[in-house]
Amino acid sequence: MAADKANPGSDPVVLRVKDLHKSYGDNHVLRGVSMDLRRGETKVVIGPSGTGKSTLLRCINQLSIPDSGHVWLGDLEVTSRQTNINKIRAQIGFVFQSFNLFTHLTALHNVRIGPMKVGGMKKGEATRLAMEELERVGLADKVDAYPSELSGGQQQRVSIARALAMFPQLILFDEPTSALDPELIGEVLEVMISLAKDGMTMIVVSHEMGFARAVADEIIFMESGVVLEQGSPDELFVRPKEQRTQEFLRKICELYGE
Repeated sequence: MAADKANPGSDPVVLRVKDLHKSYGDNHVLRGVSMDLRRGETKVVIGPSGTGKSTLLRCINQLSIPDSGHVWLGDLEVTSRQTNINKIRAQIGFVFQSFNLFTHLTALHNVRIGPMKVGGMKKGEATRLAMEELERVGLADKVDAYPSELSGGQQQRVSIARALAMFPQLILFDEPTSALDPELIGEVLEVMISLAKDGMTMIVVSHEMGFARAVADEIIFMESGVVLEQGSPDELFVRPKEQRTQEFLRKICELYGE
């Protein structure tokens, strides 16, 4: 388990996913995926491209509607038709591969718009909050910069600050470093490592094995829409049970030199 974190096994379940299925035409992307996520826990989801990792995240907050299965945020069923999905999404942060910032707004405005428009926060309070979150991700000197004036790593850190400003119960990260140049990856991972050690509840889809080793309470290996193997970093990196897990990790380590 990641250093400096309390034992998440004693904490309440924040998110429960049970038997999720999702198809696009004849492509059965998710084939009965289940997991529990406890408060303060970090799960890292790995696996080959096209195996359903991103679809899993999108089904959790209903950006994609699963064909069957259930998702609960605490005691509230996310997948119920009676649930106000906008209120749910306000409690589940989502950091995408492609930043998704408003290009016509400064970093400060990108971060404060959610608390104001969704949370009903007054402008002054939202501004102070946005300043705090930008400082938290190391961008206190970039509050007035527009996305076009920021590097990819800085834009992604603004995205993280934007998610944090909504006081989410958990944050979903969908390969947050995949669109970055290699020299910019570290600055984003440093922020995510800090969040994990501070007890933020997170699910991270990533191929960054060093990050997974450092912060994951559990690593989930997916292939062909199912969870093939899951366990602690030591269990998967040192003693993987499945030959397919061994093959995947070997190829990833060869590719990224880890």
